[in-house]
Amino acid sequence: MQSSALESLSPKLRRSLAKLGGDIATARRKRNLTVMMMAERIGSAKSTYLKVEKGDPSVSMGVYAMALFVLGFGDAIGDIVDPRRDDVGLLLDAERLPKRVRPKKAPVGL
Repeated sequence: MQSSALESLSPKLRRSLAKLGGDIATARRKRNLTVMMMAERIGSAKSTYLKVEKGDPSVSMGVYAMALFVLGFGDAIGDIVDPRRDDVGLLLDAERLPKRVRPKKAPVGL
């Protein structure tokens, strides 16, 4: 039985996961690694790794991260939501800037 969170994934997100899985499969084949070799290196069952290559959203992020690490893409995980590359966040920060800046009044009695 799947959770309601998995059932509510948008088609766009499902396509993105399928693309990620396909890209992982391509990278594995380019490195001449078998499915079994990948499963052993990431510490999962062969069936779980095959789900990764299909982009199955029920597979934990840790398994996807391990697969990327084994293929040499481990650094990319830490940069996915890097604040310096968050265009929406940077725009929101700019919108929150005050229109004017006034000096604070010194407390009375000092």
